[in-house]
Amino acid sequence: MCKNMKQSSNIFLIGPMGAGKTTVGRQLSKCLDIQFYDSDREIEIRTGVDIPVVFEYEGEVGFRRRECSILSELTQLDSIVLATGGGAILLPENRRCLRANGFVVYLRCIVDRQLERTLKDVHRPLLNTENPREKLESLMRIRTPLYESCADYTVDTGRLSSRMAVKHILNIFQSSRSTCKN
Repeated sequence: MCKNMKQSSNIFLIGPMGAGKTTVGRQLSKCLDIQFYDSDREIEIRTGVDIPVVFEYEGEVGFRRRECSILSELTQLDSIVLATGGGAILLPENRRCLRANGFVVYLRCIVDRQLERTLKDVHRPLLNTENPREKLESLMRIRTPLYESCADYTVDTGRLSSRMAVKHILNIFQSSRSTCKN
């Protein structure tokens, strides 16, 4: 149960856009009474512009550079819940920071559900394409193995409500922490 648990009090959420990382993260932080961070939101706060503007001016490479810096900083904090961006796991250094400093939970979600949840969201620069389904499927082919390799635990948020996902995560997180202490 403790495969990558480092006695950390941090929970890091990874997964595709529309998987519910922010929603689940907020609920987890409330249940645990610890600070919640969203890496995309932190980038927006520090740059003073939203993510699509960062993509417009700096491209995905510039955005990923900012994301790496934010993740390096946030993963050093104690007792936090962190929702990462969907592509945060693309860089090896991000995966190392996540695995080394917290309990990493992959929120798995099928493409149909992602489409439902992101259909009207204009703040998803990677979905500004003629065929969002094709884009999501392409991203999943590339990213799924990375999510799986980084995760301590996986929850299917395409099937579970956010409340049930939180319950599952809390159960496994708390049991893994108590098992590791013995």
